[in-house]
Order: sequence, then C-alpha cells, then structure tokens
Amino acid sequence: MRMVDIILKKRNGEELTKEEIDFFVQGYTKSIIPDYQASALMMAIYFQGMNKRETADLTLSMVNSGVTIDLSSITGIKVDKHSTGGVGDKTTLVLAPMVAAAGVPVAKMSGRGLGHTGGTLDKLESIEGFKVDLKLENFINNVNEYKIAVCGQTSDLAPADKKLYALRDVTATVDNVSLIASSIMSKKLASGADAIVLDVKTGNGAFMKTLEDSFTLAKEMVDIGTNLNRNVIAMITEMNEPLGYAVGNALEVKEAVATLKGNGPEDLFQLCIELGAAMIVLGGRTTDMAEAKQLLFNTINNGTALEKLKTMVRAQQGNAEQIDNLDLLPKAKNIIEIIAEKEGYVKVIDAEEIGKAALIIGAGRETKESPIDYSVGIILVKKVGDRISKGDVIAKVHINDLSKLEECKQKLNDAYDLSIEFPEKRPLIFGLVNKEGIHKY
Repeated sequence: MRMVDIILKKRNGEELTKEEIDFFVQGYTKSIIPDYQASALMMAIYFQGMNKRETADLTLSMVNSGVTIDLSSITGIKVDKHSTGGVGDKTTLVLAPMVAAAGVPVAKMSGRGLGHTGGTLDKLESIEGFKVDLKLENFINNVNEYKIAVCGQTSDLAPADKKLYALRDVTATVDNVSLIASSIMSKKLASGADAIVLDVKTGNGAFMKTLEDSFTLAKEMVDIGTNLNRNVIAMITEMNEPLGYAVGNALEVKEAVATLKGNGPEDLFQLCIELGAAMIVLGGRTTDMAEAKQLLFNTINNGTALEKLKTMVRAQQGNAEQIDNLDLLPKAKNIIEIIAEKEGYVKVIDAEEIGKAALIIGAGRETKESPIDYSVGIILVKKVGDRISKGDVIAKVHINDLSKLEECKQKLNDAYDLSIEFPEKRPLIFGLVNKEGIHKY
C-alpha cells in the first residue's frame, strides 16, 4: 500500500477503505508518513468529503492510535458531556454536580482552553490546590465513591487527532464537517464513556456560525457514535451572546456556585437543566425528560448539587472553603466600569469579540505555554434585549494590567450591536439530533 495512491484515490472522489484509512492514520502518528503527504490527503478530503462509513472508520482509527480508557469498573452507565466551545461556557461546573447528585455517575475528562478564555480545567484550577492530573485509579475510585470526578485528558489519548489537528490548523483544512466530527468524537470515545451528550454551539461566538452548519455537524457526530455502538444525543444551543454574565476563570466559578445555589443566570441554569436531563435519561436513571428535569431541580432546591461540588473539590485536594466563601477566590486589583458610547436595545453581543477582550487582559492563552491570570475577566451588565442609554454601565472589567484596558474597552464597545426597536430574542436551544434524526424546535 502506498500513500500516494491513497491521496490520488481521494483526490478523484473515490471512497477509501478501512485498511487505507488505518494505513494513513497509524503511519502518520508514527511519523512514517511525512507532513506533505498528510497535508495533501487532508486537502483532498476537504474538497471531496467523506461518507458516513469513512468518517466512522477515521474516528475509530484515531481512537486506536493511542490508549483507550477502560471505565468498566465504574458502577453504572457513564455519560459524558462535550461542548463545541463558547464564551462564558461554564456548564460543566454546574452540570456535573447536579447530575451526580441526581444519581448518575459523571466521569469527565476535559481539556484546557486555547484562545478566548480558559477551559474547564483552568476554571477549576482557579480554586486553590485543585488537582486535575489524577491517576486513572484515583479517577475511577472518586467516581465510584462520590459519583463525580473531572480530570485532564492524557496525552496518549487519540494522539493522531492531536497531530492531525495541528497540521489542519496550518493548512486551511480545519473547516470540514467529517474532520471536525471525527476529531471531537475520537477523544470522547477514547475516554471510555458509554453515552455522550453533545452541546453544539451556534452563532457568532461558536465554531459553527450558522444553524444549518451546526445541525450538519451534530448529525455527523451522532452518526459516528451510532455506527460505533454508542448512544449519542446532540443539542444545538445559542452562542450569539456569552452564556451567563461572567467571562473569566474565577469569575465563572463564582457564577457557577451562584447557579448551584439557585440564583444564577437564567440562560445558564436552563441550559444545564436541558443537557443534564439528557444525561440522566442516557444514564438510565429515568426514561422521561420531565422527570429527569425535576430530579435536577431537586438537587438545587435541597442543596445536594452544591454539596456535590464541594465534595469533588475536596476529593481533588482543592480548598472547598473557597466555595463557601467566594471572596477567597483570586481577585483582580482593579474593577473598571465600561460606559456605553451609544444607545438603543441590545440586538446582538458578539461573543467572539467579548472572548477576545477577555484574552487581551489575560483570561485566556494564545499558545499552550501562555500563563492564565485566574483573577481577571469581564462581567456583562447588559445583555440581549436590554435597553442601553449613553452613560450606562454595560460591563465591568476585572483587570490587573491597566495598560491593556483601552484595547479591552474598545473590543467590548464594538461587541454590542444596538437597534432602535426591541429585538426578537433567539431561542436558547434550537433542536436536538439523535439516532432517529434531526428534530428542530
């Protein structure tokens, strides 16, 4: 088998066999196949596409390029949740304790943020002492004992994806549904989950900007899971403004705790209820979504979800006192109010621009080696549908390095798109995709 023949075959729009896909993935992972040939194949796939079977085979081959996590020793059905990424997306910090408190084990392996703000791990590490690097044995023991653990992914998990993504990033071949779907699903499947709930964001702050593209990606990922005998549900959710009000690591922890106490932002809470109910149904706790939602409401009302978060923090050597007393979390030296320069109703908040504003002041990382300042971030004061007059405070910037303030301020003002008339509010959830097909709301 020769790599040049595989490239030629896909360039001509033909279907690759499982053996040809395996030959490429394993050869590239071991550095036998050079970057220039891998780049040529990625570009051929970008233009010619892959069918469902090819995409599933590519995913499985990437899963098998490294270690796979065996979670069979954890009692119950293990349900994972994955978000395609968004600004202010702290759902795991709320969702995982709620679902665990409702009796479904949450064994979640998360990644770090690269770009706007920190990922789930960075947010958790803003809690003093919290360890995200758990040995597998400790990870499994924590889930069996407490029904919850969140840790970092091992570098041996789907190494082919890591290598291919880096190549796609510099060869303009990222934006292909089969390649995106196989990238996400390879890591999820290698992580050992029995079932997966996908939160596919759509809008200006999401990877997929249009509803059509978001549903297409969701369908592709659900089909991969179905072809590989996993139960997968995807929800298409709003990202035309940040989720909640807080953007930044410690600030998002505070907002997550407020939500677990029952007084967080409505959009964050409702999204966690919807995604959490799907996790509970897939986890076999109940077959009825309405009953699953009631179970989650109960964990908020009786305080068990908040207690579950504190249990996880203690189990992973974090300072749970910071959950009881949020003032103990990292705090920025300065809080600067951003004043509106125009007036009208907030029509759209460009979530991507808000994310960039947070990155400027140190809440995210531009490279994998970049440090993150856990204390900085942005609290939005005005959101979509709110009326703004000149002189109103639209946001508060938590900042240490004041030399970055003007650039951050400009980004924030540019992010707000105002209209004279009251805007039509977009739904929080646009529909779901399961093995039966696409269901638009």
